[in-house]
Amino acid sequence: MARLVLLWCFFIFTATSVNLVCSRSPQKYHTALFVFGDSLYDPGNNNYIDTLIKANYYPYGETFFKYPTGRFSDGRIIADFIAQFANLPLIPPYLQPGNHEFTYGVNFASAGAGALSETYQGFVIDLKTQLGYFKKVVNLMRKELGDAEATVIFSKAVYLINIGGNDYISFLTSNSTVFQSSSKQEYVAMVMGNLTESIEEIYKKGGRKFGFLNMGSLGCVPSMKALAPGNTTGSCFEQVNEIAKLHDAALPKALEELETKLVQVKYSMHYLNISYSERRNNPEKYGFKEANIACCGSGPYRGMFSCGGRRGVTKYELCSDPNDYLFFDSDHLTEKANKQIAQLMWSGTPNITGRYNLKALFEV
Repeated sequence: MARLVLLWCFFIFTATSVNLVCSRSPQKYHTALFVFGDSLYDPGNNNYIDTLIKANYYPYGETFFKYPTGRFSDGRIIADFIAQFANLPLIPPYLQPGNHEFTYGVNFASAGAGALSETYQGFVIDLKTQLGYFKKVVNLMRKELGDAEATVIFSKAVYLINIGGNDYISFLTSNSTVFQSSSKQEYVAMVMGNLTESIEEIYKKGGRKFGFLNMGSLGCVPSMKALAPGNTTGSCFEQVNEIAKLHDAALPKALEELETKLVQVKYSMHYLNISYSERRNNPEKYGFKEANIACCGSGPYRGMFSCGGRRGVTKYELCSDPNDYLFFDSDHLTEKANKQIAQLMWSGTPNITGRYNLKALFEV
């Protein structure tokens, strides 16, 4: 007896062709999540490289996991909550030994990473290297699943990217001639150029749906306030905020250009500058008691990157309840704050998350 085989087919548009792709069993393919970026999204990749930029020791991870995982928080990070909202398992770090299951996605993010390879070079997994890892995953999945089924996964997937903050901090604090030979505008253009080039490379491999954060008030995190010259009032490091604002002006323009240039591309961008500012200025409204001083660290605003005592400074202070704080350490949010930001990214209205929110991207 003949057996009827149902095929699910869809069109993939490229700049030069239209291709019909069919898969026998699309229903088993959820929308995967692939993550690129820095410490805001790193679930523990830096555990497996030779670097001091790690969070695989107490008190990181203390509230949710009850042990340190390498995440720069007391618990879960934004990417973990996005996976939860999308009914996905926790997306594992790419470098985690034994990690060979990529159909749900994988996380390439590395704490300290930048869009430029010169940023903390030799101590992080920069964006170009993360992209190289992604290409290896693409090749592996095409080999294991076949082109048709792999194409379904990569075209349906959402690609979460956050990069640039470390580039700008390096630009303002490093003595390297690479950083000092450019104006702020030129430097932002370099960062944006590497970011858009990476998006185009992901697009060539099938990516169509992308999620971003803008830079936010980078100069207002505890570490930057501690570095601000003569800061005794808790004010932000405005020189850092100035370059962050240049980035935030350039990013939506770059995304709009890519949307026009690359057929079928859809994107979400959360205005982190707004959500950060609201919580710093009105912490009680969002359930926080302290929005200027970190839960863990030392020095002014606990802004010294010393949480856990493993980075050259052994003494540090630790708060009794991270849920009272916006920031867990000198640069990173508490789990509570991460969840609030993730919720806005997932289902926020256009005034805070546009052009789509992430929920819409996962459903489209």
